[in-house]
Amino acid sequence: MIEGPAGALEGLHYHHPEAKGLAIICHPHPLFDGTMHNKVVSTLQRTARDAGFSTLRFNFRGVGQSAGQYGEGQGEIDDAYAAAHWLLKNHAELPLTVLGFSFGGCVAGCLAGRLEKEGASLARLFMLAPSVERFDVENKLPLACPITIIQPDADEVVTPARVYAWAETLDQSHELIKVPECSHFFHGKLTDLKALIQPRLE
Repeated sequence: MIEGPAGALEGLHYHHPEAKGLAIICHPHPLFDGTMHNKVVSTLQRTARDAGFSTLRFNFRGVGQSAGQYGEGQGEIDDAYAAAHWLLKNHAELPLTVLGFSFGGCVAGCLAGRLEKEGASLARLFMLAPSVERFDVENKLPLACPITIIQPDADEVVTPARVYAWAETLDQSHELIKVPECSHFFHGKLTDLKALIQPRLE
């Protein structure tokens, strides 16, 4: 349990004995069954673990054993900030990679921007199927941290064209990866997803 702004936050921490980096992972929308046990989130955690990272995934307020109730996006950014500081406090010497899926992709982006302004050492930001059409991230993303956007081309939840158009407006260094014949939850594509992310962690 991690002390959060709305009460205790439930998390799963993996401590790698020879960690070369840290990874924090943000889950999908709390009001639509998003939890830290989501299969995409679990895949991100295993990928980071296998790449030699200590990892933290956690439940936003009101999810699982986390206290509080849905915070309209801003509350979840605050939760992620508290979780990230817990992770950095316990592994202060290591750079941080921030990952998030769907709603969590936007939270991850805002978290990375906030941490960068504080001078945190950020290695990379991964935003998977970010729900930018419903979550305002304008002027909230990091400016110097490399950004990887991974968007399923057959996404039925987040409109791919909206993500592609948004990515074109970004001034900061980024890459956009389109995953063909892939649904929002990466059904049948989790192995492909790991193959995309792992070399970018190494």
